[in-house]
Amino acid sequence: MGKPVEVTDESFEREVLQAQLPTVVDFWAAWCGPCRMIAPIVEELAREYEGRVKFAKLDVDRNPSTAVRYNILSIPTLGVFKGGQLVERIIGYMPKAELKRRIEAAVGATV
Repeated sequence: MGKPVEVTDESFEREVLQAQLPTVVDFWAAWCGPCRMIAPIVEELAREYEGRVKFAKLDVDRNPSTAVRYNILSIPTLGVFKGGQLVERIIGYMPKAELKRRIEAAVGATV
């Protein structure tokens, strides 16, 4: 796969909460400039962590229920889910090295 999977309110439970792998969800919207800046980094990380961490994208404008459920107030927000639980929330744009550090800390030695 090696690229983020698009998830919706309907597929979130199956694709994220029931995922076997730790999953990073990019909560974003088309009008969000920082979201567009972080998107290529998320795609690079999806390739680098293929088979170890799953990456997903959720458009908050089209899928408001999930955004409300997880209290997403600012975008971009990356939510790190492990075992069906939100274990880390990374808010705003940051460089790739910092994102990697935060994701690895959240998912532990599995990566």
